[in-house]
Order: sequence, then structure tokens, then C-alpha cells
Amino acid sequence: MTRSLNTPAELYGRMRLIREFEETALRLVKSGDIVGGIHPYIGEEAVAVGVCAALADDDLITSTHRGHGHVLAKGADPARMLAELAGRTTGLNAGRGGSMHAADVGLGILGANAIVGAAAPIAAGAAWASQRARSGRVVVTFFGDGGLNQGVLLETMNLASLWKLPVIFVCENNGYATTMPISTGLAGSAVARAQGFGIPGETVDGMDAVDIRSAAAAAVERARAGAGPSFLECLTYRFGPHHTMEQRIRLSYRPAEEVERWRLRDPLVIQAARITPQEREEADARAAAILAAAREFALASPHPDPADALDYLYASGMRGRGGEG
Repeated sequence: MTRSLNTPAELYGRMRLIREFEETALRLVKSGDIVGGIHPYIGEEAVAVGVCAALADDDLITSTHRGHGHVLAKGADPARMLAELAGRTTGLNAGRGGSMHAADVGLGILGANAIVGAAAPIAAGAAWASQRARSGRVVVTFFGDGGLNQGVLLETMNLASLWKLPVIFVCENNGYATTMPISTGLAGSAVARAQGFGIPGETVDGMDAVDIRSAAAAAVERARAGAGPSFLECLTYRFGPHHTMEQRIRLSYRPAEEVERWRLRDPLVIQAARITPQEREEADARAAAILAAAREFALASPHPDPADALDYLYASGMRGRGGEG
């Protein structure tokens, strides 16, 4: 899959790919081929694509429990990603990472992280290493508005500012920390928190990939120039549930009118208006074909052998207690 995100059509195409991936994954959750459910990214595609469009191939990202979009925006293979969600040996991480821990270090994807806010210090460590090596690499860490109340994120912002690390903090503010509205859980504002550490912050339209790319490009340029970190708050919205489990327990914490109001600003529709109908049709068909092949690949791939369950637990290759060294 091409990693270029330079043209309006390429931006739309990558967002359409992510949407198709998530819709395919939702069907596989329903069929039982993906066990345990997922955190869908539908509605937030512009953030991942806009930010990753501003990055070089060797720049790095860390992700969240809602990380499929970030991983695909950075260029991961959709077939291997879907196989990972299905727990197959052909997955990005041999089926051991699953939905919330997918990684592809070769593409600069240091991994999704199921712990809220916990990927930020990993990103800062990578940024520190980049700074020490003078590699010019920039690191992006994605997190949700719920992460703004995690101490580890705030500690990371403090060190990143003190050491002028080439890291960009991207807050995907979708208005809810699981079911809690941000208005009831955040004192002050997201950008003000970053500014309190001396980090320049900006709020951008999280449904517009072009606006996000522009803001991210400025932050990347600042980081590469040695001026330190930046903070982007992307105002976005997830169209679906926090997690697919919601569909079983039928939570009702969001007014239907609110969801529909945000759906009117679908990021794919916004970006589609910038390309020709033919370009849109071609991108839609291409995404559908890629995901049809990915589904076939994932479901035809073998499940892990239980005898190998303890593999990859230790860097030395040692097996757990009771196993052979």
C-alpha cells in the first residue's frame, strides 16, 4: 500500500480505507471471528490521516486503544492488521497484540496501547533517542480527551518541554472519556494544560484532514528545527460506540440528535467535496477490493499453536517456568 498522502484524492483514499477496515472489522466482531470486540475509529479518520500526512516515512507514532486508524494511516498492511485483530499468526504481531496493541516498528509504528495516556512516555523516550542521535526524526503520540487527566501524560509533557523533545502531542477530543462528557471531567481546557508547560497548543477542526495536516506540518517543522514539542487538540467525534460491547448493553449517554449533528460533518464527505466524482468512485472501489482481500487473507490464516503460547515473552528467547530454555 502506498504511503503517500500528498494529494486530496490520496487523503480521501486513506480515510476511505480506514472506514472500510472498521466496517469490515465490525462485521467480523458480529460473526465471532474477532473475539472480544474493538473500539471503532469511524468518524475520526481525518485526525490520523491528516497528522500522518505531515510525517516522513521514518518518523514515529504511538497510538491508543482506538488505534486502527493511526496504524493504517502510517502505512500498515490492512490484511496483516485484520489478521492481527482476528488473532491469526499472519497478523502484524503474530496475533499476540490484537486490536489494542498492534505495532509495526519497521514503519515507525511503536504500538497501540490499551492503557489510557500510557503511550506518551514511550513517544518521549523515542523522541529523546532521536534527539541524542540527531536523526531528525519526529514522534507523534495520539491520545483521547480522557488521557488529559492521566498523570503520566502530564509528566511526559513536562519533560518534553524541559528537554525540547521533537514530540507532538495529538489529543483526539471526541467529547467523551468512555461515557463521561469532557465538560464534566476536565477543568480548564486541553490547550491551556499544554501551555502551562510552555508547549504551544492549537485547537483544530478534527473532521477536516486538510486543516489537520496544515497544523501538524507546522508542528513537525518546529520539532525538526529543534524548537521542541507542540500540542494539537483535534475536535472530532466517534459515530459509533466507545466499544462494541455497548451494542449489547445498550448504553444511552449520547443524545441521538448530537450524533446526527456530527454525522453531517462526516470527514469523508468533507474531503470527497475536494475531489472529482470519478476519483471518489475509484477510491471507494479500491478500498472495498483491498478489504475484501484482507478479510479472505485473515480468515484463511491459521490460529496460533497453544504450544507456542510462551514464545516472545522474553527478549532472550527464554521460555516461562516449566518450559525449556
